[in-house]
Amino acid sequence: MDWVFLAGRILFAVMFFNSGLVGHIIGRKGTAAYARQSRVPLPEFSVVASGSMILVGSVLVALGAWGDLGALLIAAFLVLITPAMHAFWREKEPSARQLQQINFLKNVALLGAALILFYVWNQLHGSAGLSLTGPLFGRG
Repeated sequence: MDWVFLAGRILFAVMFFNSGLVGHIIGRKGTAAYARQSRVPLPEFSVVASGSMILVGSVLVALGAWGDLGALLIAAFLVLITPAMHAFWREKEPSARQLQQINFLKNVALLGAALILFYVWNQLHGSAGLSLTGPLFGRG
């Protein structure tokens, strides 16, 4: 089962790693323009900061090095970014509204997955197979 946990972590982290590197760091100008349209404050800074959060979080989750911290970084990113960037309730055009609602709900599901990962690392408390370290946060 350790391999299943490792595979799940990697599959979960791949999207955030790619989005952080390609969308937020390499393509920061285009993403900042989109963030500006969505009325995100300080879009240039916000894009790089949020991209850094998910880059670090995805690497921690995939490697299992303080994976609980990585899961929390990804969860925080999703909490901050989802209502700002996928505010489907603001859309007037039906297809744009539907697309934003799909992305909003996808992010809600990913937030749930990040919280589950945090919980699992906390409960396994150092016995999460194929992880480099135990959790950073103790059982609460």
